[in-house]
Amino acid sequence: MLIRNIPILVGAALASACVAPPGERPDIASATPDVSDARCANAGMAIDTSFPAGALARCDISSDGRVKITLSPEDEPPINCSPWYAFRVHSSVPRNVRIELDYTECGHRYWPKTSTDGADWTPLESDHVSVGKRRLPDGSEEEGASAILTVTIGEDPLFVSAQEIFVPATYDAWLDRIEGTQGVTRFELGRSAEGRLIEAITIGNPSAREHVVLVGRQHPPEVTGALAMLPFMETLMADTPLARAFRERFLVTAVPLLNPDGVVHGYWRHNTGGVDLNRDWGPFTQPETRLMERLMADIDKDPDKELRLLLDFHSTNRDVFYTIPDELPTDPPLFTRNWLARYQDRMPGYEVERDAQHEPDRPISKGYSYETYGIPAITFEIGDNTDRELIRRIGVESAIAMMEELLATAAP
Repeated sequence: MLIRNIPILVGAALASACVAPPGERPDIASATPDVSDARCANAGMAIDTSFPAGALARCDISSDGRVKITLSPEDEPPINCSPWYAFRVHSSVPRNVRIELDYTECGHRYWPKTSTDGADWTPLESDHVSVGKRRLPDGSEEEGASAILTVTIGEDPLFVSAQEIFVPATYDAWLDRIEGTQGVTRFELGRSAEGRLIEAITIGNPSAREHVVLVGRQHPPEVTGALAMLPFMETLMADTPLARAFRERFLVTAVPLLNPDGVVHGYWRHNTGGVDLNRDWGPFTQPETRLMERLMADIDKDPDKELRLLLDFHSTNRDVFYTIPDELPTDPPLFTRNWLARYQDRMPGYEVERDAQHEPDRPISKGYSYETYGIPAITFEIGDNTDRELIRRIGVESAIAMMEELLATAAP
């Protein structure tokens, strides 16, 4: 039984520079998967996905030990090209293994990372990754349709993943650590379509009139957005004069993980209803997005409360803020322009990029929040390959700039 007596990963790292800090390391269970859990195996090797976020469509191991893994989206295209993969390679003896990733859609996007414990992740060296072409029926070649990885398997199984594995257990460990600190309150916002807990926290003065809403992980693979969101929130909780003043005047409600089902299943984009949650703000056809609709509506209908800002954390190919154009009035006025100017001042040597557009009929969080409540609403995007230490700095400095700018606005 090749993969007996191998621990299952049930949690994963709170990654920073691909290393989990103490307190948020994964919870490694002692359960022992049977070889029948393997997605493919031969006499000396096996591959499984028996852990949260584990995903592949098909795998095959040839007699000479070459591995071919086929990756497909959870639903029929068209679908956003966020081709997630995560699997674990077992070998009866130490060896180098050649793995071909073959994409049925989109092609290679995420630089592969490996880990033996699900906590400490290492990007593969560039000479161990070759992004290839595929010949199409018409004779042309498609760039990036496949990738060849060479990984070294030692005595322990090796996780190979598109990004650091950042699953509900990771958030649980973080929430356990921060609950009760600096007035942080943790509560159940609701349940996902498959019944998973969707939690929220409040940071600040429960009696405050002015409210800020944060949301993250609508899209399962977008780990770098999560890596920025957690230090952002921790900065709001800090024991500093700025953070204390901010918490006295404002109350923040944060929903770090809106799509736990998609994360656990290793989906590319959707929830289990086959819907891109950030294309459902307005229709609100899904249980997850209805939670956000209710949260914001409850704040708005309370005469003693006032919505002031929505930030929605995501990942894309670069660091960029998608914003409402300054020509469109918001309340507070020109918050986005002024916030990003403060943030730029705090980030010498780093260029803050902004893309200001508004499509009133596009059912995304940014557009819905602006159209419905007139507040500044911003999609906070972090690049897939942004340095992990830089991501942490982005989270901290953007939070400081946000607190400074909101405190500079006139109270409603």
